[in-house]
Amino acid sequence: MSESTALAITAATATSSLGRGLAAHAQALQAGRSGLRPACDLAPYAHAPGWLGAVDGLDTVAIPSAQADYDCRNNRLAWLGLQQDALRERIEACRSRVGADRIGVFLGTSTSGIAHTEQAYRQAADDAFARLPDWYAYRYSHNVHSVTAFVSAALGLTGLSQTISTACSSSAKVFAAASRAIHAGLCDAALVGGVDSLCETTLFGFHALQLVSPQACRPADARRDGISIGEAAGFALLERPSEPAPWRLLGYGESSDAHHMSTPDPQGAGARLAMDEALERAGLQPGDIDYVNLHGTGTPANDRSEAYAVRGLFGDAVPASSTKGWTGHCLGAAGVLEAVIGLLSIRDGYVPQSLNTEQVDPEIGVDIPLTLRRQSVRHVLSNSFGFGGSNACLILGGTV
Repeated sequence: MSESTALAITAATATSSLGRGLAAHAQALQAGRSGLRPACDLAPYAHAPGWLGAVDGLDTVAIPSAQADYDCRNNRLAWLGLQQDALRERIEACRSRVGADRIGVFLGTSTSGIAHTEQAYRQAADDAFARLPDWYAYRYSHNVHSVTAFVSAALGLTGLSQTISTACSSSAKVFAAASRAIHAGLCDAALVGGVDSLCETTLFGFHALQLVSPQACRPADARRDGISIGEAAGFALLERPSEPAPWRLLGYGESSDAHHMSTPDPQGAGARLAMDEALERAGLQPGDIDYVNLHGTGTPANDRSEAYAVRGLFGDAVPASSTKGWTGHCLGAAGVLEAVIGLLSIRDGYVPQSLNTEQVDPEIGVDIPLTLRRQSVRHVLSNSFGFGGSNACLILGGTV
């Protein structure tokens, strides 16, 4: 993506265990305050393993009555996220300029409304499985497109809509899909983002894979032993550049290494391909990057593999950190959440520390800040890698 084809990011927001909106996230990141809590302290998940990044207050969120059929935890989280940072007002202004049918909606998710299905089956079990409850409708909750259909309807957007579900790269890949759609003339602007909410299928599925740490995750640490799981909603509005905007999408890269269903390529081959492609599309060199937001899940294999790829491209010249020590791994929402964190780094001029990391694994071999680092940040490279080798890399920049 050359300078002439870079897209403006005219609005962005995130809601996670750190709080609601950009200000809450900026404050937590600069204060070193994590949103992770022991699962045993969270009533609905007290029997789950590890630490969680839960969003408070979702039980009381009311979605619009016209979209009542879509009511579930995931869509409540989406609706809560849309209320922050004047995002809806920005979308309405864009809709007035280009029309409701010319704004695309591209969202990523992996869990969708699985928690709603779990609740339905628990009630059916109490009724000796006579039938699923009348309030349950797969189409409007568990269906992977539910969140995108809900957001489009709630915002009155009638243009192209697409849901991407490629595990943990889902809401990074939406930036690439939206960029292609805009440049192909299929839409004039795009709401991109991702939403994933906590559910027992995820919590115990990762535990069965022996990937959940019993403590708050510590990416790149010599004693790292697994992930912490979180939930989040994040959104950004992409438009063709016309007026000054706070940020830009400069490039993206995607790859599919297919090394293994759940284990990354040990040499990070797919990760390197995605990063190389993003740099080429942005017209940048490795030395132009000021901060790498690592996928950095805190598992031994993931962090080692990604570090191999990052070290091969940047050496130890560029600071790199994972922000999952703050929010946990938000799965299908991780890509957009970490992109928004990258935008805050550009806006406020700092590199976030690798929270909970005490002693960097010597095998990592890249510059991992253990405290907040104040510096000018012009360009951020943000990595998101999913099961099965579905890799995505974004390059974000500020205004010139």
